Amino acid sequence: MRKRFTRLAFDADHLLFGVARTPLKRRNVIIGGGAVLPEIKFTLPPTNIEESAPGEIESVYAEIVTAVCERAVHLHQSSLVVEFELLPPMTLDPAMGEAITALLAGKLEEFRNSHGLQSLLRITPVDIREQYKPPLRRSGREMELLFESFRRCAAAGADLLSIESTGGKEVTDPSIMAADLRGILFGTAVLGCADMEYMWEAIVGIADESGTIAAGDTACGIGNTAMVLADQGYIPKVFAAVVRAITAVRSLVAYEIGAVGPGKDCGYENAILKAITGLPMSMEGKSAACAHLSPVGNIAGCYADLWSNESVQNVKLLSGMAPVISMEQLIYDCRLMNTSARNGESLRLRNWFAESDARLDPQAFILSPDVVVELGRVIVAESNDYQRGVAVGRKSVEILHQAFSQGELQLTDREQQWLERIGETASELPSDPNLFVDEEKVRWREHVKYAEYGMVDVPAETN
Repeated sequence: MRKRFTRLAFDADHLLFGVARTPLKRRNVIIGGGAVLPEIKFTLPPTNIEESAPGEIESVYAEIVTAVCERAVHLHQSSLVVEFELLPPMTLDPAMGEAITALLAGKLEEFRNSHGLQSLLRITPVDIREQYKPPLRRSGREMELLFESFRRCAAAGADLLSIESTGGKEVTDPSIMAADLRGILFGTAVLGCADMEYMWEAIVGIADESGTIAAGDTACGIGNTAMVLADQGYIPKVFAAVVRAITAVRSLVAYEIGAVGPGKDCGYENAILKAITGLPMSMEGKSAACAHLSPVGNIAGCYADLWSNESVQNVKLLSGMAPVISMEQLIYDCRLMNTSARNGESLRLRNWFAESDARLDPQAFILSPDVVVELGRVIVAESNDYQRGVAVGRKSVEILHQAFSQGELQLTDREQQWLERIGETASELPSDPNLFVDEEKVRWREHVKYAEYGMVDVPAETN
């Protein structure tokens, strides 16, 4: 049963790093209870998993998790979260993902017993449902394997269940490249939300059965795709900023179904979700540059209950292996945030995080604390996902216009022109969700199997 958030959990003055309205407590770890904890994620260097010798992959993961935990102990870190993001072969073969999960859980238990290092293990199976075009979202062997992967990893010692689900990407990918706002709304607030309901009903059920935590999803495949392309100059930054605001509508569904956080790191929309839900969120920024570049390296820290490196390959750098280096960077970042909180200065540091980034890029400005709260407010005022998407899209355009006109945001002439175009499109969107869906279903019928979203298929066009 899906509930709807209808009010905000935080105003701007109380929306701070390390503080959730509803902290998560498991084992001896508290997330959102007043301190920011590091969340470390690592992956293999370029490797042919299928051709690796038996046990070789597991031994690499054992070496990595041992090394990062040793560094954490050396730096007097008392609690952390480790994320194991399964690679496609590890999700397609649930037994492999299960074995690595059990290995990681066992190593973390060893450090709890030997050094008192408290920890939680997040597992994130990869969304393998794009084997076919158009993708199968509810049927097929891949869907079965994905849920089996969740069940087996949960039984093997995982604490937190997450995914970067990809529902709607068959529409949002071409829409991002075309700066097509209607397509973004259809793929994100219609198809994406329908897929999230289906996906998270199952994940919450698995969590309940296994005694684990349904943590959260991310619209990384939409919002971060737009961010990276905007950073490379392929699409307007203002468009990527509006996309980011709309992704909050999609990711919110997980929490309305029953996820309780911490939200997954690569969802920068987590800032808005924290304002709405009050649940703890993982964030990534400057210390995730090992995985991808972004214009939001400091401002993302405003909302972090977990501070993540996104992911890093196990490769040798001058001082040591890259995951160990990331572990150290995250620990020092968290120390600074937690020291400011202990001294009653977390609001000041949060405001500096925001001020240092906000005026330089619309994608950063849209994550400013006051803006985040305003965007959250228009989302919860609507009860329909499409109308939520329209409302937050229009509000983000309005906010960016106002910020530029008041000299609070830098925009090039090209970006100003695009903001006008996006605003015109937003103003022309129909208020009736059914009218919008009917129009878009016809437009995207070659890309989407609508039955896989619980919708009636559109007959193929005939000559």
